[in-house]
Amino acid sequence: MNGSSEPGSSESFRQSRFSRQLSAVSLYETDDEMDEVHGIGISDYVPGPLMPLKEQLELDKEDESLRRWKEQLLGCIDYNFIEEKMEPEVIFLYLGIVPRGHREINLSLPLQKSASDIAFTLKEGSKYSLKFTFMVRNNIVSGLAYENRVWKSGVPVDQTHCMLGTFSPQREPYVHVLEEETAPSGALARGSYTAKTKFVDDDRRCHLEVNYSFEIKKDW
Repeated sequence: MNGSSEPGSSESFRQSRFSRQLSAVSLYETDDEMDEVHGIGISDYVPGPLMPLKEQLELDKEDESLRRWKEQLLGCIDYNFIEEKMEPEVIFLYLGIVPRGHREINLSLPLQKSASDIAFTLKEGSKYSLKFTFMVRNNIVSGLAYENRVWKSGVPVDQTHCMLGTFSPQREPYVHVLEEETAPSGALARGSYTAKTKFVDDDRRCHLEVNYSFEIKKDW
């Protein structure tokens, strides 16, 4: 969820990019191109067969080391909470923007506003973290990842891919906080941005896709 300068000022953006330099990933505009950048060959990748979680837990249950590994991975599971469905279900509840020294911004997911409405505002130069609150049901979700693309005045300015991890189903929601970032500052960085965020897993299942707009201003 990063910002940029005015069109044609890519050098200014490189100097003020959110907490890290603009990478080659920002040059790719399609989901397939993003996958190739991160080493995922779409045409060659075939997901393994899904199996209900209860069936997975019953496999090789006499193998003590494997049983301990499953317990470590899954933690304490409420078997009454596991359905017979094979597909993992990830339900995103909130997107949080946690600025340092400022009140937290919480957005309910999916967003109720249209993509053109301003979902939130960041102060230029502010430090903040993104926080995701979500539920996992039915089965293990493996390799859940956050993907984000940002445009300013129709020009792509940033693209991010961040691995969140592997999660087992449980009654309580997970809360995952990303590393702190710094919003860019200066006249060229201010203004409105559009963004597209996706959460996908190792099998390229998309659990949420949202389009929204945000602003960078001189103050909150």
